[in-house]
Amino acid sequence: MTFCLGMKVQQGLVALADTQIVKGSERLSKIKITLIKHGTRPLFIMTSGLRSVRDKTVIYLEEQLNAQGSTYERLYQVANAFGEQLRRVWHEDAAALAQSGLMFNLHAIIGGQLDADPEPTLFYIYPEGNWIEAAADTPYFVIGRTPYSKPILDRFLSIDTNLGVAVGLAYLAFDTTRMSVTDVDFPLDMFVFDSARQRFRRHRFTAEMLAPIRDWWQQRLRAALDELPLSWAAPLLRDPSPDEGLAERNL
Repeated sequence: MTFCLGMKVQQGLVALADTQIVKGSERLSKIKITLIKHGTRPLFIMTSGLRSVRDKTVIYLEEQLNAQGSTYERLYQVANAFGEQLRRVWHEDAAALAQSGLMFNLHAIIGGQLDADPEPTLFYIYPEGNWIEAAADTPYFVIGRTPYSKPILDRFLSIDTNLGVAVGLAYLAFDTTRMSVTDVDFPLDMFVFDSARQRFRRHRFTAEMLAPIRDWWQQRLRAALDELPLSWAAPLLRDPSPDEGLAERNL
């Protein structure tokens, strides 16, 4: 399976993807973030679904972008182009995949800022090729293993979250997912786009590199649990009075 997370805040974009692919009894490591330079601007694509569909769609998209007489000026145009190529692959491969018992399935996140985009932006592309854009009330998209990271992201992430805090939240969302499933794991690829500097930075992290952060977070969670006020739970935890004990026995 996959865990890919794209986040949009006022200061820029954060993208995170695990690299683990489980194939039968094999565990492989594959890059799940593709960085493409269009004109003078970089953009990233993350995908979840059949690897063959992903590879073919991305190659077709790169060919289309390179064949353009002029570069696209808005990122939504790239999202449209990706959707067109995804539908092209569906027409070519969906029937053959179905005959083999495989469902045509690809979800994608595209992020960046092209020349005419007023700010960095993020798009979620569905298997049908249509898309939605990240907004102030929906500042992140997750594809792959989606449920486990939502509580921490919904609680703490907003459009005005500091870029550094967003990076930390992205890691914690991954860590929460990794702890709950066996098919999401290190190494971890992270991209950060700083809109003020118009600069992409990327880095790969191993489990050993982030072990101190993992341990720190675990200790903080344990300390918070130990300090959780429990006065509200007194009726459940204290020894019952004789009358309460009789009422409980009569339940």
